[in-house]
Amino acid sequence: MTRPRAAAIGRDPAAEIRAYLVVLEVSMRLAAVTAILALVLGGCHATGDADDPLIAQYSLSWGPVTVQPGQEATQCIWLRLGNDTEISVHQLHNVLSTSSHHLIVYKDDMDATEQTTPVPCQPFTGALNPTGRIFPVMITQKHDDELTLPHHVAYTLAAHQMIKIEMHYLNPTDAAAEASATVDFSAADPEAIRDEANILFIGTPDIVLQPNMMTEVHEYFDPGRASLDLTGARFFAITGHTHRLGLSVEVGTAAGNPAAAVDPAGAVTQVYAPDPFVWSEPVTTMHQPEFTLPAGGGFDFACRWYNSTSAVVRFGESANDEMCFFWAYYYPSHGSHVCAHATFRGIGVDLCCPEAGATLCDLITSKF
Repeated sequence: MTRPRAAAIGRDPAAEIRAYLVVLEVSMRLAAVTAILALVLGGCHATGDADDPLIAQYSLSWGPVTVQPGQEATQCIWLRLGNDTEISVHQLHNVLSTSSHHLIVYKDDMDATEQTTPVPCQPFTGALNPTGRIFPVMITQKHDDELTLPHHVAYTLAAHQMIKIEMHYLNPTDAAAEASATVDFSAADPEAIRDEANILFIGTPDIVLQPNMMTEVHEYFDPGRASLDLTGARFFAITGHTHRLGLSVEVGTAAGNPAAAVDPAGAVTQVYAPDPFVWSEPVTTMHQPEFTLPAGGGFDFACRWYNSTSAVVRFGESANDEMCFFWAYYYPSHGSHVCAHATFRGIGVDLCCPEAGATLCDLITSKF
């Protein structure tokens, strides 16, 4: 005869189930936390998609300068960074006041004397310098702009590196305002850096905007025609630039000039086309993975404007003039270059500084 199984003394099946569920929930939460930590730590130290660890930060300031109503100017300062040893700058952060039009930060190996008070300076002369000993590391038009370079990529700055900061400011209001800016340089562990970054600045001076009309300028820049070798260059960020009448900037890559009358290249791969395009706060489009130029190819770019004024507007550096440019950050470095596609006596010409030499680069500088 089978005896009935006796219930365990002091045991509560419902309580045991509740306890089991509590243990299970805690275990699942611990597993989730462990997985998240593994992703974070792995991203910081192992994968190529995360930033390199930042180990130090150095800051410089421009201004403040009082800007009178209607006043427009470009002024520069030269300051030495506070780094006692060579550093690998992996991230830059610029903050501009509302009266600032744009800011250019240069690595300057040419000038030796600090100038802490802003003084008048010719725009873009650092970018167009034929010696190659001074060049931009970041160009900013937004009021708060951060650039983080790809994994293992940096700008190398010498101990107490001289930095030139160029500010173009404008006060369109009826009251006095202040122009100012701060620039933060964040350094990564140099052991993590494999490639040097640099910048390519491309545009056209072929701008004539008739009053009360929509105008588009569509150009193709061929690096080979400008004696510029971009073989292996990997572009990771790109920004378009116009002044106040600008409606759009679009940039693509192509194996040849898509608009050529003979043997057009065909397809264009778009790499920059923000919609909407806001001229005063242009988007910087990041590319991960980076893009490259097709073999023997170049950049196809177009700008559109609506000239709502009663006067003809032409190319120029003033906020009342117009521009059509883009700048692209890339690695490994083939040097810093300011390039243009221009029409001279009906013939399209591609050139770059410093490759074009002092005479042509000085001529381009005079247009700003």
